[in-house]
Amino acid sequence: MSLAEKTYPVTRTDAEWRSLLTPEQYQVMRAHGTERPGSCALLHEKRRGTFSCVGCGQDLFVSHKKFESGTGWPSFDTPVAGSVEETVDRSWGMVRTEVHCASCGSHLGHVFPDGPPPTGLRYCINGVALAFKPE
Repeated sequence: MSLAEKTYPVTRTDAEWRSLLTPEQYQVMRAHGTERPGSCALLHEKRRGTFSCVGCGQDLFVSHKKFESGTGWPSFDTPVAGSVEETVDRSWGMVRTEVHCASCGSHLGHVFPDGPPPTGLRYCINGVALAFKPE
């Protein structure tokens, strides 16, 4: 089953997504776009708390799993269990692993095998797809 055919616990019409999200959020989350590196304030968020999906509120990452990757996007080594799903992304002439919200299917970013121990993973996430809830 392809991502487009999957039914998620949170579903909305295109018009509902467009009214809920800013144009930039819509481009990233629903059209698989990417924000400009270094453009999101959450890149520099250092407080303890939880990062959730802007589209549905699903908790995605906790702050102690965030690290500075130098890429210009918020990076994490581990998602909240069951919060994200992965698919193969063959766009832009390369093969990458896309990360999307398991609750609403919104595109979040990509995961790469060049992160720090213990996982060795770098979840490179578009900050506009995230909301931050401080502890």
